[in-house]
Amino acid sequence: MTNPFSNRSVSLSGPATDIVPVTPDDATDLPDVAVALYIAQGGTVRLVSVRDGTRSVPVADFSILPVGVRRVLATGTTATGIHALVQA
Repeated sequence: MTNPFSNRSVSLSGPATDIVPVTPDDATDLPDVAVALYIAQGGTVRLVSVRDGTRSVPVADFSILPVGVRRVLATGTTATGIHALVQA
C-alpha cells in the first residue's frame, strides 16, 4: 500500500495524522495536544486551550472545533463522542 504521508513533514495546515477518542477528565491533559476536536453528539464542550484558557463552547452534532486543546474537562462537558485530531 502506498502511504502519501511517508515523505511529508507534519504541518498544522495539513490533515491530522490520527484521530483518538477523548475521555473528558478534570485533572489530566490529553496525551497529545489536539489541533481540533470532532464531536459526534452536540452539547457543551468545556476545554483548556493550548494558551491555558478555560472555555465552554456549545457545539452541534457532528461538529469540528478547530482549536488547539490540551484538556477536555469532565465538569461542564455534556457533548459526547469526542475525538481529538492530532499531529503525532
